[in-house]
Amino acid sequence: MFEAIAFYLFAFLTALMFFITVTTSQALHALTALAAGMIFISAFFFILGADFLGAIQIVVYSGAVMALYAFGMMFFDTTRDVKEKQGNKYVVAGLSILAAVLVVVIFAAPMVTDNITALYPMTEGVGNTQDVGMVLFTKYLVPFEVAAIMLLVAMIAGIVLAGKKMDTSLTEMSEEEIEETNPRIFS
Repeated sequence: MFEAIAFYLFAFLTALMFFITVTTSQALHALTALAAGMIFISAFFFILGADFLGAIQIVVYSGAVMALYAFGMMFFDTTRDVKEKQGNKYVVAGLSILAAVLVVVIFAAPMVTDNITALYPMTEGVGNTQDVGMVLFTKYLVPFEVAAIMLLVAMIAGIVLAGKKMDTSLTEMSEEEIEETNPRIFS
C-alpha cells in the first residue's frame, strides 16, 4: 500500500515539475523545476529497491547535468527577445503520431513477450551496487567511455558556440548603452 501511494505521489510531482519546466518563461524557474523533477525520478528507483541507480540519478543528473545546464545558461543573453519560427504543420503532426505509436509499443511490449530474461543474471549474495558495477565495467565499458567523450565534446562545442555570440558584455556597458540596446531591461 505504501509503494502505491508513494508511486502516485512522486508520479504527480514529477509530471508537475516537468510541466513547469516546459511552460515557464523564466530560465531559472525552468532549471529549478527540471532539477526537482530529476530528484523525484530518483524516488522511483528507491521505491523499487535500486538504491545505487537512485543515488546515481541524484548525483549525475540532478548534480552534474544541472550544473552544466546552469553554466550553459550563463552564456546566453536572457534579456534578448526570442523570435520563434513556425514549424511545418506536417512535420509536427508526423512526429506526434510517431511519438504516440512509440508510446503504445513501449507499453505493449511487456504484455506481448512472455519470457523476459536478463542476459547476465546476477549471482546470489552480491549487492545491487556490485551488480551494476560488474556489468557496467565489463560488458558496457566501451559505451560508457564513448558517452563520456560525447558529453565532453558537447560541452566544449557549447562553450565555443556561446563564445562566438558574445560580441559585447553587459557588464562593460553603461546603463544608457544597455537601455539603447534593449529597453525591455529597465521597464
